[in-house]
Amino acid sequence: MLYCGWLSLLLLIPYPLRSLSSIKVDLPANTHAHTVTHICFPCSESYRQLICPWLEKPDLVTSVRALSPFLLPLSPSLSLLPVRAPGDITQKGYEKKRSKLIGAFLPQSRSRTNILTVSGCKIIHSSGDSPQLVCDNRSSNMSVLLCVADVHTEAVQAALAKQKERGKMAVPMPSKRRSLVVQSSMDAYTPPDTSSGSEGEGSMQGEGTPTSSQSSINMENWISRAIHGSTTSSTTSSSSTQSGGSGAASRLADVMGQTHLENHSAPPDVTSYTTDSIQVERPQGSTTTSRSTPKYGNAELMETGDGVPVGGRVSAKIQQLVNTLKRPKRPPLREFFVDDFEELLEVQQPDPNQPKAEGAQMLAMRGEQLGVVTNWPLSLEAALQRWGTISPKAPCLTTMDTNGKPLYILTYGKLWTRSIKVAYNVLHKLGSKQEPMLRPGDRVALVFPNNDPAAFMVAFYGCLLAEVVPVPIEVPLTRKDAGSQQIGFLLGSCGVTVALTSDACHKGLPKSPTGEIPQFKGWPKLLWFVTESKHLSKPPRDWFPHIKDANNETAYIEYKTCKDGSVLGVTVMRIALLTHCQALTQSCGYTEAETIVNVLDFKKDVGLWHDLNILSVACVKSRDMHWALVAHRDQRDINLSSLRMLVVADGANPWSISSCDAFLNVFQSKGLKPEVICPCASSPEALTVAIRRPTDDSNQPPGRGVLSMQGLSHGVIRVDSEEKLSVLTLQDVGTVMPGALMCVVKPDGVPQLCKTDEIGELCVGSIATGTSYYGLSGMTKNTFEVFPMNSVGALISEYPFTRTGLLGFVGPGGLCFIAGKMDGLMVVGGRRHNADDIVATALAVEPMKFVYRGRWIAVFSISVLHDERIVVVAEQRPDSTEEDSFQWMSRVLQAIDGIHQVGVYCLALVPSNTLPKTPLGGIHLSESKQLFLEGSLHPCNVLMCPHTCVTNLPKPRQKQPEIGPASVMVGNLVSGKRIAQASGRDLGQMEDNDQARKFLFLSEVLQWRAQTTPDHVLYTLLNCRGTIASSLTCVQLHKRAEKIATMLAERGHLQDGDHVALVYPPGIDLIAAFYGCLYAGCVPITVRPPHPQNIATTLPTVKMIVEVSRSACMMTTAVICKLLRSKEASAAVDVRSWPPVLDTDDLPKKKPPLLYKPSNPDTLAYLDFSVSTTGMLAGVKMSHTATSAFCRSIKLQCELYPSREVAICLDPYCGLGFVLWCLCSVYSGHQSILIPPSELEVNPALWLLAVSQYKVRDTFCSYSVMELCTKGLGLQTDSLKSRGLDLSRVRTCVVVAEERPRIALTQSFSKLFKDLGLHPRAVSTSFGCRVNLAICLQGTSGPDPTTVYVDMRALRHDRVRLVERGSPHSLPLMESGKILPGVRIIIANPETKGPLGDSHLGEIWVCSGHNASGYFTVYGDEALQSDHFTSRLSFGDTQTIWARTGYLGFLRRTELTDASGERHDALYVVGALDEAMELRGMRYHPIDIETSVIRTHKSITECAVFTWTNLLVVVVELDGSEQEALDLVPLVTNVVLEEHYLIVGVVVVVDIGVIPINSRGEKQRMHLRDGFLADQLDPIYVAYNM
Repeated sequence: MLYCGWLSLLLLIPYPLRSLSSIKVDLPANTHAHTVTHICFPCSESYRQLICPWLEKPDLVTSVRALSPFLLPLSPSLSLLPVRAPGDITQKGYEKKRSKLIGAFLPQSRSRTNILTVSGCKIIHSSGDSPQLVCDNRSSNMSVLLCVADVHTEAVQAALAKQKERGKMAVPMPSKRRSLVVQSSMDAYTPPDTSSGSEGEGSMQGEGTPTSSQSSINMENWISRAIHGSTTSSTTSSSSTQSGGSGAASRLADVMGQTHLENHSAPPDVTSYTTDSIQVERPQGSTTTSRSTPKYGNAELMETGDGVPVGGRVSAKIQQLVNTLKRPKRPPLREFFVDDFEELLEVQQPDPNQPKAEGAQMLAMRGEQLGVVTNWPLSLEAALQRWGTISPKAPCLTTMDTNGKPLYILTYGKLWTRSIKVAYNVLHKLGSKQEPMLRPGDRVALVFPNNDPAAFMVAFYGCLLAEVVPVPIEVPLTRKDAGSQQIGFLLGSCGVTVALTSDACHKGLPKSPTGEIPQFKGWPKLLWFVTESKHLSKPPRDWFPHIKDANNETAYIEYKTCKDGSVLGVTVMRIALLTHCQALTQSCGYTEAETIVNVLDFKKDVGLWHDLNILSVACVKSRDMHWALVAHRDQRDINLSSLRMLVVADGANPWSISSCDAFLNVFQSKGLKPEVICPCASSPEALTVAIRRPTDDSNQPPGRGVLSMQGLSHGVIRVDSEEKLSVLTLQDVGTVMPGALMCVVKPDGVPQLCKTDEIGELCVGSIATGTSYYGLSGMTKNTFEVFPMNSVGALISEYPFTRTGLLGFVGPGGLCFIAGKMDGLMVVGGRRHNADDIVATALAVEPMKFVYRGRWIAVFSISVLHDERIVVVAEQRPDSTEEDSFQWMSRVLQAIDGIHQVGVYCLALVPSNTLPKTPLGGIHLSESKQLFLEGSLHPCNVLMCPHTCVTNLPKPRQKQPEIGPASVMVGNLVSGKRIAQASGRDLGQMEDNDQARKFLFLSEVLQWRAQTTPDHVLYTLLNCRGTIASSLTCVQLHKRAEKIATMLAERGHLQDGDHVALVYPPGIDLIAAFYGCLYAGCVPITVRPPHPQNIATTLPTVKMIVEVSRSACMMTTAVICKLLRSKEASAAVDVRSWPPVLDTDDLPKKKPPLLYKPSNPDTLAYLDFSVSTTGMLAGVKMSHTATSAFCRSIKLQCELYPSREVAICLDPYCGLGFVLWCLCSVYSGHQSILIPPSELEVNPALWLLAVSQYKVRDTFCSYSVMELCTKGLGLQTDSLKSRGLDLSRVRTCVVVAEERPRIALTQSFSKLFKDLGLHPRAVSTSFGCRVNLAICLQGTSGPDPTTVYVDMRALRHDRVRLVERGSPHSLPLMESGKILPGVRIIIANPETKGPLGDSHLGEIWVCSGHNASGYFTVYGDEALQSDHFTSRLSFGDTQTIWARTGYLGFLRRTELTDASGERHDALYVVGALDEAMELRGMRYHPIDIETSVIRTHKSITECAVFTWTNLLVVVVELDGSEQEALDLVPLVTNVVLEEHYLIVGVVVVVDIGVIPINSRGEKQRMHLRDGFLADQLDPIYVAYNM
């Protein structure tokens, strides 16, 4: 502006801004010099809400002097209205729309259209009166497209219809809890004109479209009412009808309760490579769900004869999903196997039919010569001095209100004197004379609101005069503005310490309670300096700024926001600024007698440059033109004939052509000439790249190209037939700037010139570009110092070029065409897609019905599994229903697939006004993406489509040949590897003083101890306060057992061998009852008593075990006896069918006449019942021989003697927990300190305090106990230490488990209590299973447990590959303790039963004297699983009888030595075969997937996975607000894809505590599955991934 000495008029317009159509530029004859001859249309996203209401007044006449450009500021508080202006994409549609739209205004006949095709690109030259107007509706951050062409809408509708013809895609709708569904009264949200919903408010057709400004206001009021009137339903936790309701679930539960379940086949697998049905074995009992019969399960009911689930809504939806996923993918995956450790990702094979560039190599295009006029100022400061002294009273800038009245006039004289004043004060009044804060060359922030361009202009020129470098930025509104932190980083890197601002802005900044401006997040500490004259000192008369010619010093730094959200500072030199002004002046043919109307941001980009140049142009955007169209009918007195140039600043947006055409169609009758429309292209790095020149010749229409989107996605230019759906119409943005050289280079790799029919990045060689990214030399070199080369590698110029960030090509006649921006580029499957094109398609699917204000849509890509995936996020209108929104999402997916042939990975709807916005009101794209990846976006609807998008999954591989009978076997070597076998110490060779060895039966050992050491305390039971509740000496236990034996004989009338169920809480009574049964010759079965607060769930399990074990009677306490006969019990089970119940609180006084002694040590001692993690209730038979051998093995391993004390915090009902609680003390004579785990819920420190108080060396616990201590005592270690808690005496702390060691939990426990004296090596694990209750136990001697790291990918293929710690895909595995004495282990192939080599993964087989004898089942068909207990190897040692554990693991010989001096063999347990999931030909262990999922978000406290119909179902427990539930869906899907190469089929979000866990802390995944399929989980949200 100053460069040529023109005047600008500034308009301050509050919202709503409605119309540009009422421009009145009829001027008096003597005011020809004031005519508005140029209009600049802005397009950057920051200003898309602007229009020009100052043009609405019919009586507004430009009465300012010549030299007065108009400048329209932006209000950062403005919100956006839904806008979708009509326009054209294809030529055919263009003609159709033109005839329809322009008939009412210009009834002239249509002239001919010339079509020119060059290098595969069709450029359409329209002649005569054909309208040619351009405007950009693409925002700078690609988040909003307003004016989607109606023809594009037609194309989308056609694509949807085509999809419908193919067959309706049944997408199961997600289930959502009622409290998550926002229920609103639809009456409150009915828009004033419902018929306009499908067309969009800006549509120029349809009878119901609002066309007046009043309609716009009504719509705004309606939206406002919708926002403030929305109500949320009560936060009930019951499922809504959408999630299945309770009717179907309860009916299904009723049927299930009475159904006997047999083996059945599950629904067919739709995702694996075989078509065989999977045979599923279901358990016979359960511990968690209520059933009236011992049979358990519901899968039989989940299918009919044809395999389609019935009965439950969840199962129906899963079947619907399965049926949908049976549709072939695009492209189909080939099935092949690669035998290699590295899993190969499917490489996208290039389509042989894809278009390839065929043209000749392009030549660099040179702009016209820059002709410098001799009297042009030599710098901008010189221009300011000239106009400030020659025409001091000439208005330079005028601010106007909405009524067209001037608010403020800044003259050139005022600008000159105030700029000098600012320059003087900046240099001399900050800091001291000796140490000024600012010196020439320092950087200064300019923080001015958008309604005060005059103050900004004064400060900007003040900085230039002071030779300090201005850095204009947006006003921070809060401390947490989106992107504000990155702005702060830029200021910090630029060394900014001073911020210049206006008085009003300074008062409006957020203040601390003391009145100081707080330091914004990420910002450096700033001194805020107000630039109003009243706050400044007058410079001395002898002080004058030094005005130099333009040189290579930095003039200013303009900030640029990158795709990733980072903010860079583009430095522009003074010579570049001057040259740029000269080039613009020459290109646009500016003279001094012109006026500018500028609605661009005056602080950056085109707004700043034209401000400096005094463009006599009117600047608006596509959005502004749209509002002009909406309101034009109310404005009658309009004449645009004097307009010489209409600069469309966002002409680089391909979609702007729609708005421009519609604008011209309407206003051509008002005098608007087609040739005055001049789109331009610009970028922060290259400044103005190209601009269409104004011309007086209407016979030279602009060029157009109708290009194939398919071709563009492959980077080539192809003309598309106009009947095709996927087309993009481009208009030229003029020619190269004067004095510049332009070329197009390949976007990737070295900057090689493109071919003439190839899309690439535009590069400009000119003085008038940015110079660098401030402080970033590497990025500067890649952007501002580019040397393009031709096909033979020769440089095309010795001078560097600057990358513009714009994608396009140079067409015939040197016309530039822009197809998109590098920042908006998404490369999916090797094809390029532009985010704005995706937005345009989404907006064409009836956005007004579902999307908030019809336009809030963000599109970005995230990297998942080595490729980019498209994510679409839209703000949902508050009044749209769940069903409507979901249908809209489904249609958007189909439309994008049909138009762009690309799948959308995730489509999310968020509540209105929740997406992060930029200071100027646009969507902050990178911040939205960051929130999405962090799980903080809080969507209200999510639709994931990984099945359709992810086509590069790795292929299953052939299993490597295992050792078979044909292998050469020499000694202990097979195929060159040592056979994986190991054993504990030999019991027969061990000499010890074990007096109990001479007894065959535990009952005899107890009698012997009662005689020899009658007063020795065997058991001490602690209560929750840590005091002794009761204790038992040897003789007390013996006498009590005798009385119980008498009661069994007299009251129970039991025979030898009868089974007795012991239903006791953990304590002394249980132990006495057990030995009483042995004294009476009965077989005891320990059963967990029902929970008084949860009888309905726990009592059926008790009844099931009693019935399955064929118990002849039950023994229990008086309290439990009463509970078994209560009303609650009657409601849960049939209490009349209980066997006799004996109350041991009332024992007979006399002793039995004779204690029973078994005749054969191989007879049954007791039955051990437990529920496995797969939900199977299994009872194993333990003989007297095995029981004694078991106790001896543990005694030797742990060095247990009568003088020892052992603390036990375990459930005493099965496995090693029962043996340690009831048997070991009697055999070894040591004192057991018993701590019931349930007491820790009251006092979490009870166990550790007991260990410390009794100076215990050995202690046993479960994972659930360890987890309770870790979580419950994490913050109390200091207080525990002050209470004297000391764990330094602990030698072994063993976790009793039947699973892979939880290394993360044990390490956390060790670290947490290290300060209390716990030695890290003390914590270890044991391993047992059904066939052998304890195979490994760390014990007191021997090497420490070792940890190895294996490749998780190899593990999926049943291989062990050792890797270094921290390697990608590494999984830590801890040794499961030392092998017990008398135990032999071998690793065998579970299929071939052949032995495996060292470090090979296989099934763990065990041979031991304390193996169980077999399964005990109610039908006596033990033979079905006899193979588990009597297996033999297929070759090698075929004589030894082994028991199969059902667990996968491997043996590895370590460098450590054991007690015997041999090298130590470590056993590593990987997981249970029953739990492992076969997916895509690979074996997955649930714990690995669950560990990954739990890490993804802080609100996920627990996770469980299972499969159904070979769909992977992930259940997560949410510890947070229900609004976070939907955040978890994409995160869970992403992490499972990235780390496990699996596609999640269903994501279920539930409350804390829903995932069932047994007493050992193990997840009951099958019970969870049954509950999910029966609609019994009451989930917060269920997402069905497509």
